[in-house]
Amino acid sequence: MEKVMLIFGHGYTASVLSRGLIADGWRVIGTTRDKDRLDEMRRMGVEGRLWPGADLHDDIGAATHILQSIAPGEDGDPVLAALGHEIARRGKGLQWIGYLSTTAVYGDHHGGWVDEDTPPAPATRRGHWRVAAERAWQDLARKNDLPLHIFRLAGIYGPGRGPFAKLRNGTARRIIKPGQVFSRAHVEDIAQVLRASIRRPDPGAIYNVCDDEAAPPQDVIGFAAALLGMPVPEAEDFATADMTPMARSFYAESKKVRNERIKQDLGVTLIYPTYREGLRALAAIEPSR
Repeated sequence: MEKVMLIFGHGYTASVLSRGLIADGWRVIGTTRDKDRLDEMRRMGVEGRLWPGADLHDDIGAATHILQSIAPGEDGDPVLAALGHEIARRGKGLQWIGYLSTTAVYGDHHGGWVDEDTPPAPATRRGHWRVAAERAWQDLARKNDLPLHIFRLAGIYGPGRGPFAKLRNGTARRIIKPGQVFSRAHVEDIAQVLRASIRRPDPGAIYNVCDDEAAPPQDVIGFAAALLGMPVPEAEDFATADMTPMARSFYAESKKVRNERIKQDLGVTLIYPTYREGLRALAAIEPSR
């Protein structure tokens, strides 16, 4: 039987997943709002759809697997709003559904540990939207016996998305907020977790996807600067630093995220267990200038 992955929001993470699936003989269909991305997707072997706009009835009917990676907004999850009834009708024809959420659903734990059983307590508006979207997908799955899996992703980095460009153009900053730590996930590790879940479906499961070491952001910038042989940016006190409200909001939460479930239940061995391995690999492949 042909395996068909339908991806809503074929962006950075989905592109890495798609390459692996296509290499394994999958048919991959992906949506985008940007018509300029369609050529890039076609070169990858992905069947691109402009959505909202395109009629996805036949694509949903053909899909054996679905990945939803589009962020919710104030009005909720856009895929559920437009196509939830179509996905529900597909029902038992679906072998796996993945929803990409975020560790922001846990809120602020003052540097303490969280795991998948920690009750959501979002501290930001975006976190509240994510919790609502998770619950809406869980409700659809429960009512229609759908094989839903939720993946709570930490801060994503990888090729083209890391600290090196900011260091080189002089915009990297070392903002110091005592006790602040973030968890991270290399995009290749996210993709391997998704593939592992596809191989071992466990409907209803929730997985944290992150590396083994939550770290202060200033440590990551300092390590990246050392890799490039560049001066470490001067430290700035969070309390007095000139920052946009959006930038400041990223410091509203501090927590360490446990990732044992992806290892124990899915058999995942992280390619990049800390930011050090990840940044060393990126430094080796990204242009020096």
